[in-house]
Amino acid sequence: MTGTVTLVGAGPGGRGLLTLAGAEAIAQADAVVYDRLVDGSVLDLLPLHAVRVDVGKESGRHPVPQDQINEILVCLARQGKTVVRLKGGDCYLFGRGGEECEYLRENGVPFRVIPGVTSAFAAPAFAGIPVTHRDCCSSVHIVTAHARAGRALKIDFASLVRLDGTLVFLMGLSALEQVTDGLLTAGIAPDMPAAVIENGARGTQRKVVATIAGLADRVRAAGLRSPALIVVGRVCGLSDTLDWFTSLPLHGKTVVVTRPRGRAGTLAARLRALGAEVTEAPCIETVERTDTRPLADALDQRHDWAVFTSPAGVQAAVHALRALGRDLRALYGMKLAAIGRGTADALADCGLTADLLPRQYDGAHLADALISAMPQGGAALLLRAAQGGRLLPEKLAAAGVRVTDVPLYDTVYRCEKADAIRALLEQGAADVVTFTSASTVEGFVQAVGAAGCAGFTALCIGGQTAQAAR
Repeated sequence: MTGTVTLVGAGPGGRGLLTLAGAEAIAQADAVVYDRLVDGSVLDLLPLHAVRVDVGKESGRHPVPQDQINEILVCLARQGKTVVRLKGGDCYLFGRGGEECEYLRENGVPFRVIPGVTSAFAAPAFAGIPVTHRDCCSSVHIVTAHARAGRALKIDFASLVRLDGTLVFLMGLSALEQVTDGLLTAGIAPDMPAAVIENGARGTQRKVVATIAGLADRVRAAGLRSPALIVVGRVCGLSDTLDWFTSLPLHGKTVVVTRPRGRAGTLAARLRALGAEVTEAPCIETVERTDTRPLADALDQRHDWAVFTSPAGVQAAVHALRALGRDLRALYGMKLAAIGRGTADALADCGLTADLLPRQYDGAHLADALISAMPQGGAALLLRAAQGGRLLPEKLAAAGVRVTDVPLYDTVYRCEKADAIRALLEQGAADVVTFTSASTVEGFVQAVGAAGCAGFTALCIGGQTAQAAR
């Protein structure tokens, strides 16, 4: 049975500009064929089992020719797979989406198209440039400024100038001087405002705004590089007034988030909202244990506190209790301690309220808080990873607390984006790496090697994590 192909416009930048329909299609895919400019955060939405085929093109370098891309789509669909063809920006705007759909139709493969946000509108918006404005223009025109190597642009500059609207040139940085010279020769005013926007809608976005006559020199001096687009028109004069993006506190910073898949999203979203470019690169995975005997034995004993040191521990406890034919009522009579807000939220998702959170979210402060809550001693049931730190149980035991340490899951060091992180570090492009546990530090070091542990700021959630990083 032939599968289907869905062309999805991924938009520019991260997943925030992906449509809901596009996200749903990606989440249901068996295979994805994606372009170079598709952000990693969009690919992170794929199911783990999905086949990934990178057909990325760069200027002057097409490792997978278009004819071969067409064949790949048909081949995957004929295997019965649900295929997503993921394209940066919008599928049909200079993306050769129409050619791919024609080929699918010729070969009897069902397809559908989910449009995407085009960089032609998004990048200017993130640079403070509305592509239309009642006081400036009444039209916007999108032009490809990409020509085959060694050939002149085939653009009717005179007609564009007569239109007197906003002009957006895509894929045109290498032809910037041809564009500006062509417009000037066609009669555009030399002092017409113009802009070049690099990495539009990303945390690493840069822009140069100048007159059309001086734009090429200013861009050359600033060292802007592809991917970039050119905007010409009076609306560019609004850039400083309406620029909301580059003033965000983390704009221009690249942050690597190492926490586990499924937990990275909240932190990454907050960082992006502050303007950062975020790479989600989980360096650890949690693997729940199937042996529930330690938990069963522990539940036969009396404990004053059930202690959770991670959201994964809460989830693992629920699953382990279910395997025993029980549920969280098995903790009846115990008070609940959580190491931090995220763990407390995981308990809240189960309808439970944490009775104790330490002042600082780490094992040492959690131990101090529990000891204060049990001045005459008591019993604590630790529900956590097998690789949990020794400080918490040892400090409790030293204070006369009976500790039952039940390993519910294992922390496995695995990083699918190790190569991508190493490349960022080698380029000096990573400003900050965040660590939310000592295990994320260890997983990161195993992924990048000791040589990669320099040239960035490590941000750590607590003292134990910071000590591991040191």
